[in-house]
Amino acid sequence: MLFEVWAPEADSVGLRLAGELRPMERDPARTGWWTAEAEAVDGDRYGFVLDDGPVLPDPRSRRQPDGPDGESAVVDQEAYAWRTEWAGRGLPGAVLYELHVGTYTEEGTFEAAAARLPHLAELGVTHVSLMPVCPFPGRHGWGYEGVSLWAVHEPYGGPEGLKRFVDTAHGLGLAVVLDVVHNHLGPSGNHLPAFGPYFTETHHTPWGAAVNLDAAGSDEVRAYLLGSALAWLRDYRLDGLRLDAVHALADTRALTFLEELSAAVDALAAELGRPLPLIAESDLCDPRTTTPRAAGGIGLHAQWNDDFHHALHTALTGESQGYYADFAAAPLTALAKTVTSAFFHNGTYSGFRGRTHGRPVDIARTAATRFVGYAQTHDQIGNRALGDRLSASLSPGLLACAAALVLTGPFTPMLFMGEEWGARTPWQFFTDHTDPALAEAVRSGRRREFAAHGWAADDIPDPQDPATRDRSCLDWTEPEREPHARIQAWYRELIALRRTLPDLSDPDLASVKTAFDEQARWLACRRGDLRIAVNLDEKPATIPLGVGRNRNSGGRVLAAWEPVETPGTDGLLHLPPESCVVLADD
Repeated sequence: MLFEVWAPEADSVGLRLAGELRPMERDPARTGWWTAEAEAVDGDRYGFVLDDGPVLPDPRSRRQPDGPDGESAVVDQEAYAWRTEWAGRGLPGAVLYELHVGTYTEEGTFEAAAARLPHLAELGVTHVSLMPVCPFPGRHGWGYEGVSLWAVHEPYGGPEGLKRFVDTAHGLGLAVVLDVVHNHLGPSGNHLPAFGPYFTETHHTPWGAAVNLDAAGSDEVRAYLLGSALAWLRDYRLDGLRLDAVHALADTRALTFLEELSAAVDALAAELGRPLPLIAESDLCDPRTTTPRAAGGIGLHAQWNDDFHHALHTALTGESQGYYADFAAAPLTALAKTVTSAFFHNGTYSGFRGRTHGRPVDIARTAATRFVGYAQTHDQIGNRALGDRLSASLSPGLLACAAALVLTGPFTPMLFMGEEWGARTPWQFFTDHTDPALAEAVRSGRRREFAAHGWAADDIPDPQDPATRDRSCLDWTEPEREPHARIQAWYRELIALRRTLPDLSDPDLASVKTAFDEQARWLACRRGDLRIAVNLDEKPATIPLGVGRNRNSGGRVLAAWEPVETPGTDGLLHLPPESCVVLADD
């Protein structure tokens, strides 16, 4: 087989294969590339030696059996026998479910997670959105410090484990999206700088030197990232990618990396004959992120909508610290704006940023499905001091209201694992760094960060303590008990309505209408012939919905958290405290 590596600054490169060192030759057709032909089979260990230095893992390694610092292993991608014929599944009509393999079960493996996938199929989820699975030091972590962008974390089950997981999901009708991180790599186990200019001091990010997307040598760095993305989709039959923090990609070239990635993935989708959506995380509030390339946009297919989350969170909790401050002054006003306009910050002043932010979405031309709406995510839970979910402080009724707004709203809905039953387990920030200095830096940095907000250092969970990860694992006995069973039944009911009622999957943002009362804490939303109302207050609410098409009837209750009568001829809906309802016009 052919072994190849890009090492433009090396004077010599050797291939160490199965314990034997052999020289590599410069590739005359590609500047900076070195190649060698050698017999090898699946599982053979190998690495590269630059200028008589130590053996380093392959930057394009498909497997790191001994972790990021160990030798790479050959992977025969054709060896796995796929069981499921799969035509793919696009985003229109989707319900996403964000899942972290390491805490979805106590075992923390692909195999254990796959055994729980029937639960998601029964719930009505369509897409499992896996958090990153690239190798990182230690066994447990969030995955955002991956260092080998073509490989699969060995403790989860390695390459074959991921293929079995995807195969099982497809057999249940579930698509699988993978979270990939192109904006930074972990500091520990990151050997890329030894090979070439993968990073540049031209730009700086919160993680240090930026990934080199626009300086000298960036053509090959882009090719490295593009190749990785396409390999996940082709070799593992994944159904799309979630792109972490694209706003942190420092890129001044005329053709941006994201446009290049979008074009390459669209071409692969055409080749394979199945949809391959790219979903961006971005805090720019810029509709160009998902505007098609032909219309002058970047061409990604969807983006997370944190503005909707922040408005919903402040309306539910009353919190006003940090970035919530922009939404907390009038949270229901903010929520109504996001439900009808996608972004709250669409050229408006952001006090949190001290400047204006965002630009308007053309709601007449932009499908609502291009925005992902959610009440909770790994970030919005795990980056809190104690990793507390909404269920730690909200009543089941308010959790039901949050579910109603997400699952009957205009955006592509997403749940965070365990949300569907109101899980009481926290989801905390945890690491397993093998470098003691880095472990202490993370521990002290975490405590210092939250001390600035008034938290006592001893109250902040130690990321390196195994108990922090253990506390974050889902408790699968909870759905058998109340109030969890009732909450889960509510989620299942709402998802079934979304699947069967076309008005709930209508992508037309311009057709969404809202009414609300900031003081009385209620909001109502009209979607076609459906009306959704939530009462977030501790007192009953009287909501003037108006009469339906049949003036002698207030409509029909399709789903309600608490028993509720349909509006009378006066068009008034009387909604119990902390409750919600979905009505259909007769």
